[in-house]
Amino acid sequence: MLKEPNAILKLALALAVLLAGAGIGFYFGIYLPAQDVRREARALAEKQVQRAAAAQALTQRAQREQAAQTEYQGCTDFAEQSYKQRWTAACQAQHDTDQAVYEDCADNLFSTQAGCLAKHPVRPVQDCALPAATAQSYAQARDARKQQCLAQLQSAQTGRPSAPMSVAPGEPLPQPAMPQPEATTAF
Repeated sequence: MLKEPNAILKLALALAVLLAGAGIGFYFGIYLPAQDVRREARALAEKQVQRAAAAQALTQRAQREQAAQTEYQGCTDFAEQSYKQRWTAACQAQHDTDQAVYEDCADNLFSTQAGCLAKHPVRPVQDCALPAATAQSYAQARDARKQQCLAQLQSAQTGRPSAPMSVAPGEPLPQPAMPQPEATTAF
């Protein structure tokens, strides 16, 4: 075996070069590309998670805005309905008062029905003309309520908590005292 030390050395050197080449080939041909694939897969998965989170946030925001818009519409509808109910109630009160005065006049033996109607006309039950101060107070209350609705919508859209409303939905707005008749305003 010692006779050919050069051959063994050459063979060992060739084997070492072959192993080194195989190691380098494995590293650059298999290990690094697999590592790049894993890195790209991880980055892709992170991007998908971010996209899903962004889509979910966008969906939630759209749902919040839709809910806020629906709540705003309900709030303004309530303000308008409350306004109309208050107006109708005031018309009914005027009608009842006028009817009572007319009936008192009609009960008088010396009065005629036409004369009582001329002296004491009976205003309609709905869509009547109210005193200007009453009509204005009802309109101001409605407009104030609508402003509260708008402020609530804007705070919901920006994500800030809104100020509590002075009247809960479903409750009628407080009615001011009925002022004495002055000028009239039609509904």
